Amino acid sequence: KGIERELICPACKELFTHPLILPCQHNVCHKCVKEILFAFEDSLADGGSESSNQSSPRIKMSSSSMDRIDRISRSASQRRSFGWRGRKRNSLTPRSSLFPCPGCQRDIDLGERGINGLFRNFTLETIVERYRQAARAAIAIMCDFCKPPPQESTKSCMDCSASYCNECFKIHHPWGTVKAQHEYVGPTTNFRPKILMCPEHEMERVNMYCEICRRPVCHLCKLGGCHANHRVTTMSAAYKTLKEKLSKDIKYLISKESQVKAHITQLDLLLKETECNSERAKEEASHSFEKLFHVLEEKKSAALRAIEASKNLRLEKLQMQAEEYQGLLENNGLVGYAQEVLKETDPSCFVQTAKQLHVRIQKATESLKSFRPAAETTFEDFVVDIAKQEEILTDLSFLSNGQEVPEINEEKSRMYNKALISWECPGKRDSADIYVLEYHKLNREEESVTWQEIEVCSKSKVISDLDDDSSYAFRVRGYKGSICSPWSREVILRTPPAPGIVFSDVHKVLHLCLSVLRAVGFPLLLGSERMQVGCYTTLDYIIGDTGIAKGKHFWAFHVEAYSYLVKVGVVSSNKIQKLFHNTHDGTSPRNEQDSGHDSGSEDAFFDSSQPFTLVTLGMKKFFIPTTPAAPKDPASRILPLPSCLGICLDCEEGKLGFYDAGGMKCLYECEVDCSGIMYPAFALMGGAAVHLEEAVTAKYGEYHDDI
Repeated sequence: KGIERELICPACKELFTHPLILPCQHNVCHKCVKEILFAFEDSLADGGSESSNQSSPRIKMSSSSMDRIDRISRSASQRRSFGWRGRKRNSLTPRSSLFPCPGCQRDIDLGERGINGLFRNFTLETIVERYRQAARAAIAIMCDFCKPPPQESTKSCMDCSASYCNECFKIHHPWGTVKAQHEYVGPTTNFRPKILMCPEHEMERVNMYCEICRRPVCHLCKLGGCHANHRVTTMSAAYKTLKEKLSKDIKYLISKESQVKAHITQLDLLLKETECNSERAKEEASHSFEKLFHVLEEKKSAALRAIEASKNLRLEKLQMQAEEYQGLLENNGLVGYAQEVLKETDPSCFVQTAKQLHVRIQKATESLKSFRPAAETTFEDFVVDIAKQEEILTDLSFLSNGQEVPEINEEKSRMYNKALISWECPGKRDSADIYVLEYHKLNREEESVTWQEIEVCSKSKVISDLDDDSSYAFRVRGYKGSICSPWSREVILRTPPAPGIVFSDVHKVLHLCLSVLRAVGFPLLLGSERMQVGCYTTLDYIIGDTGIAKGKHFWAFHVEAYSYLVKVGVVSSNKIQKLFHNTHDGTSPRNEQDSGHDSGSEDAFFDSSQPFTLVTLGMKKFFIPTTPAAPKDPASRILPLPSCLGICLDCEEGKLGFYDAGGMKCLYECEVDCSGIMYPAFALMGGAAVHLEEAVTAKYGEYHDDI
């Protein structure tokens, strides 16, 4: 009974049934794995995972699990938009390779084979079966071959995968036959194969253990499979090593039984203390909020009183004005009184009364010509501005009490086809359970800033759908329960000027070994835009496999510090053949060693004949090509080489820009003929190396080392 918690599936919360071992080393029932995968695959077509999960009452998923399924569903739908069709509706096996593990709350990559590539945990299955038999000792396992009514079985054959009574066992396993040699055990419903077969190579038995992936493999996996470059050991050696380690650790734990009991006693006291402290904390929190409620109630009462007083005053003024205008009606008020005065025939009496009345009539006439209400009807002056207070209340939380402030690592953070934001805590241990990453686009036109918020369980996050050529501010904070840390320092990163492209491969299209001056150092590099041939140098021209015909595109790369000469840029499909038909004379005085010949007209002809548009890098420097707009001083044309260099090709504008990919600062821009299909081009000489920037993708399968 004490080990029951180890035999419960984290998905269905019941005893394991045909458990599968995930790459993160957690176990989940085979049926649960399929139902979870089907749940988010069906959500792609049904419009949500909630309806799909309702058809699977076996799975008891938390809201966080459903959130992960929704997230994977969105990524799967993105893959579908790029050509992934998904499974057919009548398929019996889900096709997705991503699985939200209910044990470690991570998104696990199951690989190309998906469920079919997972091992069945026969050891755990056997333990579960023994537990079930102990729990249902009164329930007998019946013979599979008796005529009704069946007899109680006395043994089970592991080779036949069936249970027998004594009589049926003798009939089906006669003495002197091959079946008599079958292995039999006590009555059981758990039949496991004698030999564990490789799930990737179904006809091969596993005979090795991969120490990198921590799973059994066959010899074909090691020879040409995904474990070809991994460190493996024999199955017997792995069995011996792991069993010795496990036995030693178990023996150590048993020897510390008294210490464990002492810790249990201490934990019982801590449980009671936690209960008391939590009640005290609830009372203090309630008192704090009651104080806020009291302040708000006072402010509310004062605001309502002010509005009521203003309303009464305005109503009084408007009522008086209405009564005055009511008196201007015939036979009513002032007009009626004036009509009665006009009936007076005595001149002296009439003049005495009419003078004052005439003044009042004139005022009424003027007010009638320019009507204006005596009071405003709007209460715009009484709108309560709570934006600042609302923001403060949104951030209302418990005191951080020493919670470490995370810091965004700008060196590990990248902006390419997507944004990869990484952060770390200054302390040695991670004291946060979850992180909240916020970001917003820097826009001078917007007065108020709206932060977009993402909850992250790890210390990095990939963000997509950011605008090109824009600056974004990022900040992060950590949460441990309800306690949060202060916000980190805001970090501003800029996206590339155009969408990033990714190369699947690069093809070496030409290898040249022709003549060039023997000059060394910066003079050679400064003049290298005219270098095409040489007997002392070797240029390896490489062209990317991705062609660009229209639009605006960006790619980035790193140049090794030891590289002497590297040329980077683009080449047009219309001009590639010129490399094979270049008529430049390698033996002319222009290329003779130390000839001193320097013809400007020859330079002009040579530069115009170049089929490539390239700039030169080398010796940790960036060399601006010679152009009419370039500085005449050679030293002004030399810039420090960025750690990551980016190239932006705008086919619509016919421009090629070279950027410091770290801060997206333009180092040099030139015009380029984009009449043909443009290909990224590289040229390396001698000891030189270029590493293309990899696309930013979500990383799956990052597990703790102690699992």
